[in-house]
Amino acid sequence: MTTPTADIPPPPARYREPLSLGTLRLASRFNLAPLAGYTNLPFRLSIREIGGVGLCTTDLVNARAILEGIKKTMALLATAPADRPLAVQIFGSKPGEMADAARWLVDRGLADSVDINMGCPVRKVVKTGGGSSLLCDTTGATVELVRKVVEAVPVPVTVKMRLGWDDANLSAPFFAREFEKAGVAAVTVHGRTREQGFGGGVNHDGIRRVVEAVEKIPVFGNGDVRGVADAARMIEETGCHGVAIGRGALADPWIFRQFASWVATGDPGPRGTYDGRLAFMRLHLRRLVEWKGDEKYGCVQFRKVATWYTRALRLPKRVQQALVMLSNLRQFEDVIAPFADGGAPADWGEWDTQQAQVAVPAGPISHW
Repeated sequence: MTTPTADIPPPPARYREPLSLGTLRLASRFNLAPLAGYTNLPFRLSIREIGGVGLCTTDLVNARAILEGIKKTMALLATAPADRPLAVQIFGSKPGEMADAARWLVDRGLADSVDINMGCPVRKVVKTGGGSSLLCDTTGATVELVRKVVEAVPVPVTVKMRLGWDDANLSAPFFAREFEKAGVAAVTVHGRTREQGFGGGVNHDGIRRVVEAVEKIPVFGNGDVRGVADAARMIEETGCHGVAIGRGALADPWIFRQFASWVATGDPGPRGTYDGRLAFMRLHLRRLVEWKGDEKYGCVQFRKVATWYTRALRLPKRVQQALVMLSNLRQFEDVIAPFADGGAPADWGEWDTQQAQVAVPAGPISHW
């Protein structure tokens, strides 16, 4: 929701204090949450350059695929010296594989932290016993899996999870407490159940119960934070120690800089300008091309993000249609040139990001 700066309360005093995940000290309490297909190296580097982010996390990565050296998986693990601190999120259901994958990552210097995925609701992940299906087993197997990963590596291990499988099984507080005993450094809680998918509202009371269930480790709230006002409300209503932002960062890459300004001064300052958004889109595309090592495939990767850029910039439908079929950089420059030269539309405002809401899966979750 777009809210005037005057309506945003000041940040809690504790948010000005440093926060650490075990031995890993974060520069900010606001993290980039993992999003499959989106939080790759090109996007992370571009977000980091704007500033304000505490920790970035990769796409979710299959633990078995890491151990088998699958080419597409290796691409998801691409990083760079400027891409730190970095958490790699792994998913799977076998303790041995998960521990070995975590060890493999740390031995190669690819991860400052390892995050275990227990939140993904997508069927192809859940049916393997990974993702949010791990929240269904309170017999001890899930906790043992986490313990194995913690024991396997010297870096902080965290868990990202949902509130539970459904409203009748809100197991997150139980697991947070048990994971803390097993040695995890933090948990991130998406305030929905698996059954909800991305529908309905985020349950702040559910996140608060997780915060109250642990003794010392930080709990990061997650879900539907699209601006500073949303974060302020989540912090106030849940008591969370930090906030993880996914889709909100895709729609507004300046969101972390705003958080930093809000914490430091009480004023989030402006979002990205029209020219700034155009420049960020161009930078993101060029980095995707460099990452893929091929102009065509980099452009194909860009197609999935093109729609939210065009909505945020209020570009005509014909531009959106051209960019979702993009095949080379020259085509991109030809399509964008009139808008780069002409400036922002008369009715465009830097606070308007509602047009840039990122689409999520819809329909019965069992079909995802």
